[in-house]
Amino acid sequence: MMQSPLPVRDGVNATRLRLPDEGPWVTAMDYMMHRWGHIDPQGIEDRFDAGEIVGEGGVPLDRSTKLEDHTFIWYYRTLPPETRLPVEINILHQDEHILVVDKPHFLPTTPGGTYIQESALVRLRNLLDLPDLIPMHRLDRMTAGLLLLSTNPETRGKYQVLFEKRQVQKEYECVSAATPAAGYPAVEFPAVVRNRMTKSRSYLLAEVIPGEPNAETRIEKTKTFDAGTHQRALYRLEPHTGKTHQLRVHMASLGLGIVNDAFYPDLLDKAPDDYSKPLQLLARGITFVDPITKQRVEYRSQLELSEAHPA
Repeated sequence: MMQSPLPVRDGVNATRLRLPDEGPWVTAMDYMMHRWGHIDPQGIEDRFDAGEIVGEGGVPLDRSTKLEDHTFIWYYRTLPPETRLPVEINILHQDEHILVVDKPHFLPTTPGGTYIQESALVRLRNLLDLPDLIPMHRLDRMTAGLLLLSTNPETRGKYQVLFEKRQVQKEYECVSAATPAAGYPAVEFPAVVRNRMTKSRSYLLAEVIPGEPNAETRIEKTKTFDAGTHQRALYRLEPHTGKTHQLRVHMASLGLGIVNDAFYPDLLDKAPDDYSKPLQLLARGITFVDPITKQRVEYRSQLELSEAHPA
């Protein structure tokens, strides 16, 4: 990964832009005007004049810098104001190498889209004054629970290898119906779901396709309880792979879609977040042999699924 010559600012990395090798643009500013001039032409000129757009080695660009002078340039995006999400992060463990937190529902792990400052990473960088903080894995915005981050660039690679080699055991919990939906066969637990998952071409979700399995989850029913006129159950999930939305897709494939899931088994119309109805999926535990201490460690979420303990 190419190192940015600009430091993290307000918890956010500088944006890197690759300039085209050729085109009708004489200068780097001409190209940026082509890309974003319809939004804020004066702002682009001001940034070049102030030396806030830099190339390799942190060299400031100006209005006359030729397009071919740089392959990559870096700059800070103008961040739109964000409404603070009414959720909080709990810090469970911190040392000179890692940070372990409970990420709440509705808060994305990393910046993206309309959530920049309102992401777990940026909030924690600013709160703890740790600009080098990097997540070792990700949780969906709608999933709550344990998130492990690296606080030390010098030892980061040792933890990254654990995830790359699948030497980290993860445990999740979810709430769903106690029995599969109509039209689905009965399930004998513990069950193992194996299939091939890919990103859907029709919409930005995951789907199951024919082919060699690339996703596997072990599912165990741990508790059944009454929820009004029907029964629900608490399930323990052990993913052996880490595909996007894997747990949600695998539960839905059994006719056991997770409570408050707006994507699976059916994609619901987009609606504002309802903080009273979080997705009933929680990253409960994470276990691994710490590469620094060589000791086996386990971290457990202190959060509870709201639908797992009916009144």
